[in-house]
Parts: sequence; structure tokens; C-alpha cells
Amino acid sequence: MSSLNWITEYFGTDKAVVGMVHVQALPGTPFASRSMENIIAQAVAESRTLANAGVDAILLENMHDRPYLRQQVGPEIVAAMTAVSHRVRESAGLPTGIQILAGANREALAVAAMTGACFIRAENFIFAHVADEGLMDQADAGPLLRYRREIGAEHVRILADIKKKHAAHALTADVSIAEGAEAAVLFGADAVIVTGSATARPTDVNDMIQVRSAVEVPVAVGSGITPDNLPDLWEPGDVFIVGSFIKQEGQWHRSIDPDRLAALMRVVKRLRQ
Repeated sequence: MSSLNWITEYFGTDKAVVGMVHVQALPGTPFASRSMENIIAQAVAESRTLANAGVDAILLENMHDRPYLRQQVGPEIVAAMTAVSHRVRESAGLPTGIQILAGANREALAVAAMTGACFIRAENFIFAHVADEGLMDQADAGPLLRYRREIGAEHVRILADIKKKHAAHALTADVSIAEGAEAAVLFGADAVIVTGSATARPTDVNDMIQVRSAVEVPVAVGSGITPDNLPDLWEPGDVFIVGSFIKQEGQWHRSIDPDRLAALMRVVKRLRQ
């Protein structure tokens, strides 16, 4: 079973700020309009901006590939994310994570393992739910951990979403968020992620406190971090995934706003003192 110690080992701090890079729409997806070189160049530039601002790690996500496929992507997406990850790691020099939507966890794990990335963000790790993409009816923990063993990637950590955003959880209405976190840890998650109801919507501090009390693995804040709410989330959290706030006008699909990024990192610096 994982413990809190791996956060310091991987990220060099016990309170890690992870900056999101929302990779532009990849070839073959409905909104794709750029060459791979252009896509890679933007991801590299954003990663360098995040690194220069002082984040501890980077998470690459194919969020522009909407509408997402349900737990499957083509080989072109795996190849493209592999190319992006390789160049970002080479350029930014920070620990890197991979998420491939929607719920393409084994593909993300393969990209991470082959490019030296050290963690993935996994949807649908435990239980079932109804998401934008439809019914996510097969929990992925069993196949995913077996695949991780098969390819020799036990060093790649799995951060599992609990009652994930952009989803309905009526199927597990009688399972508390703390119980969900406990189930994820029982099934081998290296960390658990707590979110608000959607991208940019704040994570409930009470949810964080409940999950922090229930598990002994790192707990990540997965959405809605701002300079105003970060102080309340700091104590129960171990990992802080920042994305929408640091973009222009707080919109995830916009470019990074250096002023908003700097404002958030000033709060991080103060909290670390």
C-alpha cells in the first residue's frame, strides 16, 4: 500500500502543485486544426511557463479532444500524447503526469511508462457512474493494475478520481465520498482525487477533510483552486492540480495568464513559509 512519502520522493515537496497543460485537439478528433509540431510547441511553451512560475509537476491532458470516447482511444492519440510527453519532459524538466480522456487509463499508463512520466490521473478506477460519454460501467482498477505489472510500470503512480466531476453518481448514492476513497485505496490507488462537480468548480473543503480522515495515501484537490480558497484546502490536501484559474479569464480552453498564475503561486509561497 502506498503512503504519503512518495509525494516528497517524486515531487520534492510534501505539498505539490501540479500545473495543467490542456493539449490542443489531436489529429483525428472533431476539433483538430493544428499540426503536431504546433501542438507540441504550445504544450512545451506552456510547460516552461509553469516551470518558471514554480509549479512542482505538470499534468498533460487531451481535454480539447471532445467529444470524448468512452474508455477507448485510437493508436493515433496514444502516439500523439507520447510525442507531446517526450518533448515536454525534455524541455520543462519537471515530473510529468498523463491523463487521456475519457477514462483511457491503460493508454495513459503506456504513454507514461514509455516517456518517463511518473504518474497518471485515472477516471473510473472504482465503482460505476454516468458521465458525459455515457455509462462508465466497468471499474478499471483490476485491469489497470494488472497491465501496470505486465509492462513493468509499477513506478508510475495512479491518482484516482473519487466521485469524479462531469458525472452523475446516483448509482453510488449510498456510498460516501470517504467510503469511495477507502475502496480506491483498497484496490491499489497511490493517491485519490477530490473534485467539484465540474472543471473550474471548487472542491468542497468538507469533502477533503472527510477523505483525508479516511485514507493514508495522498489526497489531491482536482478542480476549482483559486488564491481565495487555496488556504482552506492546504491543510487537508497533499497535491493541488491547478488549471482553469491560471488561464485567461479563468477559462480552461484559453492560454495561460501569467498574472493569474503568479497570483496563485504567491499564495503557495506564503502557505509554505
